[in-house]
Amino acid sequence: MEESTPRGRRDSLRAPQAEDEGILPTRSLELFGRKVTATANHLIGDSGVGQHYQNAMGEIHRELRNPLIQRNVFSISRASPRELVRSKISPSEIQHRALTYLSDDLLRNIPDHHNNFSLFQGFQATLPEAEKGRRRKHGRHGSRTQRLLEEHADDPAAPASLKKLRNQKDSLEHRLEMMEVRKNLCSTEIKEVDNKIVNLNNMRKIVLERLADLEQEEADLEQEMHELDDSLETMQEELEDAAALSGQKTPTRTSDADDIDRIDSPATDVGFMSESIYQKLPSPKSKRPKPGRRKTNFILHEHLQAGSKIREFPAHNDPISALDFDVPFGTMVTAALDDTVRVWDLNAGRCMGLLEGHLSSVRCLQVEDNLVATGSMDATVRLWDLSQADYTPPPQSKSSNLRSKANEQDDEDDDEQSRDDTDMDDHLAYDSEPRSSPSQPPSSNTMRDCPLHTLSAHVAEITALHLHNNTLVSGSADKTLRQWDIEKGRCVQTLDVLWAAAQASASISTNVAASGDAEPAFWKQPGRSRAKDGGDADFVGALQCFDAALACGTADGMVRLWDLRSGQVHRSLVGHTGAVTCLQFDERRLVTGSADRSIRIWDLRTGSIYDAYAYDQPVTSLMFDAKSIAAAAGESSVKVYDKTDGRHWDCGGTGEDAASRNGAIVERVRLKDGYLVEGRRDGTLGVWSC
Repeated sequence: MEESTPRGRRDSLRAPQAEDEGILPTRSLELFGRKVTATANHLIGDSGVGQHYQNAMGEIHRELRNPLIQRNVFSISRASPRELVRSKISPSEIQHRALTYLSDDLLRNIPDHHNNFSLFQGFQATLPEAEKGRRRKHGRHGSRTQRLLEEHADDPAAPASLKKLRNQKDSLEHRLEMMEVRKNLCSTEIKEVDNKIVNLNNMRKIVLERLADLEQEEADLEQEMHELDDSLETMQEELEDAAALSGQKTPTRTSDADDIDRIDSPATDVGFMSESIYQKLPSPKSKRPKPGRRKTNFILHEHLQAGSKIREFPAHNDPISALDFDVPFGTMVTAALDDTVRVWDLNAGRCMGLLEGHLSSVRCLQVEDNLVATGSMDATVRLWDLSQADYTPPPQSKSSNLRSKANEQDDEDDDEQSRDDTDMDDHLAYDSEPRSSPSQPPSSNTMRDCPLHTLSAHVAEITALHLHNNTLVSGSADKTLRQWDIEKGRCVQTLDVLWAAAQASASISTNVAASGDAEPAFWKQPGRSRAKDGGDADFVGALQCFDAALACGTADGMVRLWDLRSGQVHRSLVGHTGAVTCLQFDERRLVTGSADRSIRIWDLRTGSIYDAYAYDQPVTSLMFDAKSIAAAAGESSVKVYDKTDGRHWDCGGTGEDAASRNGAIVERVRLKDGYLVEGRRDGTLGVWSC
């Protein structure tokens, strides 16, 4: 029945199907294309538009009036490319194309085709034991055929021992061939791992750039918040002044005697001002404390390689005698023998101002949040509040510099040769070129409102101090320790080191006399201990307090542990043969550095030495964090001891960098959360990732 159907009938049956599919028939497309071609030829040609063009346009308009064609064109315009492809390609072909599709990443990592081994050999080399088992299993089933082949291949007249040696040789050759295949596989795997490492380094570089941008954005938002706080405070003061002026009444005329009494009174000494002008002036207000400012928690330095230089700049013209900072990229205070105390913005790399007030050089200082304590050779301790500083950093762009530092770090991992060339570059500083002289502080006195208290009770220079909570302990060359109440600004306790040493010596002498032994000398002549460079050692070299516990290192090489509640020494640690110059302790360990060129780690629970190591020069400063112990030992680099693996390494001052520094011996070092700052003898500061 289907074959006898006329041609027109079949075309009429196919028409609804084409209408349902919504696709233009091929014949219609060909006719339409011919008409468009003819039209284009007449338009482009020189003859111009003729009768044929008008006839073609008329036929096109008549075709477009056909509802079926309009419907097909409308359906094609609404269909997506995926639907058009699916209407022309069968589902099996689509599945085949999806399975055989290879991305550009896979095509990029195609192994080298110049290989001496086949795929079967590689598979055979990866499974040697399984292949041997398969051979034994095959030998059991076809042993007769295998024997016939071997008898035909070998010489029948050959002895059995020769056959055995030949078999062993073939086995060894096969094993050597498999070894070569395995070596090639290992080499290929190493190349793949290297490619993955390169890709991971690129990903790490991108993430470091993102982290640098986030930290810079956080710093900008923090600065905007500080500016809003200052604006709110200024507006609040203006509103209070306006309310005070509006609340005053208009002064009335009083007698001359009352005017004279009011003018002569000390509370209203107007001088040359008239009474009306004086009463309109607002009353003086006490200094309003500014709220504590939030510190941005920078973490980029934690992801840099240990020993990476972050910045380096000259801070003073003379050797640096003391330095400290609050948080990484926060606020730093430095003092030098040029009788200046400078405050630095580590995030911007600029000097914020000078702390002026001491009459001589500052020997020791500490930064605790916004509070700074400085001890000077003028025998005074001064307290400063940095939250009262009137400093606004200039708008700068640091994200690009941080990004360049992150990129440089990854480049150093890839190319070790470029490390020496880029080691002297300062990528985190705003100033792209190194400065030869210390940057000048702002012209205005930004630190004029910072002084809090002046603690004057010592009679000799201050050589050590430590601040914890509301307690400040200072040590002086007058051989005393003083405990201060920083809220009231007065001394609450005085500890005589010589008296404590005499008491301990007397008590131990009694025990020694009872035992019949000779009496030892527990105090060497103080102040006689000399460092290697010939300088006199400080009587109180270092101290640290925590609640009621106080550790003090003195010139006799002893470390005494005090109880501030009773004012007594409850333990003395004997071990150093030179003056103790620095110390720090935590819950379990006490680390001390001495002029005898050694660093000792003590166990506070037992009072015994836990570990010790020595250097070639006297140790002048040390500090430790959770991972490392950093020390200044009379060299151009900071000595770092890794507490996790016991490794010693030098931070900075190596290679050409050490040769270029003339007399740049590290004198002071501070370490917090892997962020290390060193102060050198030539007045230069170096910031490193440790």
